Amino acid sequence: MPVNNDTNNGAGTAPLRHIAVIMDGNNRWAKVRRLPGLAGHKAGVESVRRLIEGCMRQGVGHLTLFAFSSENWQRPPLEVKGLMELFMLALKREARKLLKNDIRLRIIGDRSRFSEALQEKIAEVEALTAGCTRMQLNIAANYGGRWDIARAASRIAQDCRDGRLDPDAVDETLFGDYMSLSDQPSPDLCIRTAGDHRISNFLLWQMAYTEFYFADCYWPDFGEQELADAIRDYCGRQRRFGKTSEQIEAGGSA
Repeated sequence: MPVNNDTNNGAGTAPLRHIAVIMDGNNRWAKVRRLPGLAGHKAGVESVRRLIEGCMRQGVGHLTLFAFSSENWQRPPLEVKGLMELFMLALKREARKLLKNDIRLRIIGDRSRFSEALQEKIAEVEALTAGCTRMQLNIAANYGGRWDIARAASRIAQDCRDGRLDPDAVDETLFGDYMSLSDQPSPDLCIRTAGDHRISNFLLWQMAYTEFYFADCYWPDFGEQELADAIRDYCGRQRRFGKTSEQIEAGGSA
């Protein structure tokens, strides 16, 4: 049954509009099977497809996937090369499917380090799906939460210097307008696979009040049942946003 995305339930669980996912464990999945690391990343692409399908069935309108962090450049050069090739291949193969399923794609992160061909393909698929409305799919690639905050601060400083912005007007709301995903609801739920319990520099600003769910399975093994388990766990929580349980239970807005 799709999760209720129209009203809060009596326990104070806010609507599940946006799920963020740290897709961890591809290399370990491959290692257990005595396969090259890239085989795990290829298997992980299939899990992405299952996740998107599951989220659409559940009525989740926004999905953000952590595909490649700004720290991942430190991995072995052959692995990085393979990941960039896999990224390009996925964009080529999935573009028409995204359009057919009414899914809008956005890539967040610093694109300047990608090859010119990859940057062009990203722009092409984003333009192709710009009019899609069923789901917003965000892929964080060469992304870091600290980079995102620093970039926002730099842009604000430049606008203040150029006279477009009064420094006294800068508050949390305005600062948030300069962050990635500023036009989307903050993630309600963040899922991380493979057993690690950390944020890994992902959406540091946006996930101030996000609920976290940690799955022990490696990312290629994450399927519809695992998604259902995460959503069920989320729906059993009370999100208070600074209020007391009594206020929420009395009908106070979450």
